[in-house]
Amino acid sequence: MVEQQRKADNHAGIAIVKIEAEIGVSLGSGLIFKNARFDGDAAGSGSAAQVFLRRINRFGAFLQETGTADSGLGGASVLREALHLLPRENYLYYGDNANAPYGDRTYADIAVLTEKSVSAMADFGIKAAVIACNTATATCIDALRGAFPFPIVSIEPAIKPACETEGSGRVLMLSTAATASLPRYKHLLSTMKDPSRVVSVPCPGLVERIERGCFAADAFDDILEKHLSFLEGETIDAIVMGCTHYVFIKKAFARYASLHFKGKAELFDGNAATVRQLGRVLKANNIENPCGSAHVEYRTSGDKARLDPIFRSLIAR
Repeated sequence: MVEQQRKADNHAGIAIVKIEAEIGVSLGSGLIFKNARFDGDAAGSGSAAQVFLRRINRFGAFLQETGTADSGLGGASVLREALHLLPRENYLYYGDNANAPYGDRTYADIAVLTEKSVSAMADFGIKAAVIACNTATATCIDALRGAFPFPIVSIEPAIKPACETEGSGRVLMLSTAATASLPRYKHLLSTMKDPSRVVSVPCPGLVERIERGCFAADAFDDILEKHLSFLEGETIDAIVMGCTHYVFIKKAFARYASLHFKGKAELFDGNAATVRQLGRVLKANNIENPCGSAHVEYRTSGDKARLDPIFRSLIAR
């Protein structure tokens, strides 16, 4: 029995060395893999064969994809940022296009749909998730973090950097109706130095048009006029795009601002900050991928044949 264990240990050690040499990565310890936590391979923690199995599971966690979920195509703007800032990760994107947009739904509906989206990604074995939807974050992020074993990163409207812009003009926060009305956003707003400077404007209609694949700068004048005409001639220092879909129509916002507002109307979004936080979370959990290739797998509850070309074009813009 002792001799068999010695041989198993020897084979395990050789296998580890071969794998490490092939991939150029040390299979050390301390990762989350699905529902199990591997807290180390210290002396006395088991035979080399057992250590080998733990380390192989640990390496599997490296290779698992990072999930990104959104109600539709908007989260592709966050994923695009991730591909730029974290190019060695591989990604799974899930868009709940069949139920988009979330912004006009009840809070209960939003929570249920978001949980289903994250569950769908979890079934593929992701190592972490990004909720790339401001509405979903404001509705149920705490519940999601309590329901899943992997780390979950969320996005919030970038009103803090927007409020730090110089000037005496207003800061517009454009979002879905749900985001602007939820307690999480209202609390965030209350922490600003001068909350009265921020004008929160729900903009229903924008997401639906973007979901149809419309991105031209002059294609949203009617919707923006409907929601923003009461600010005609005002000095606007900053515009916060409080929905990840909106990032794809920056030119539409810039066009409208140049025609109807005074001030520089600088555009802000929370995408880069969210991806930087994702990077910190992956590092803190020791699950950074050292050898990924920014591969993206696309999943949707909608018509994939129609949506896949739009999605691919968005992450390449």
